[in-house]
Amino acid sequence: MIHVGVMGTLVEIEKAVKELPTEELKKFREWFLEFDADAWDQQFEQDAKAGRLDALAKEALDDLKNGRCNDR
Repeated sequence: MIHVGVMGTLVEIEKAVKELPTEELKKFREWFLEFDADAWDQQFEQDAKAGRLDALAKEALDDLKNGRCNDR
């Protein structure tokens, strides 16, 4: 659930980003892409440790074992 205070912060962030000069926007994009990738990696690692990817891994290994994979 998003709290009212967070929504206000999001609106402020959106406004600030829209007002960034071109070079600062470029730097922000680079920073955010790295930030987002790191967050995704952390979530992936947590999901893997918790076993939430086990069924997908088993399915992929079964496909490989049964010749349902190719390199294309």
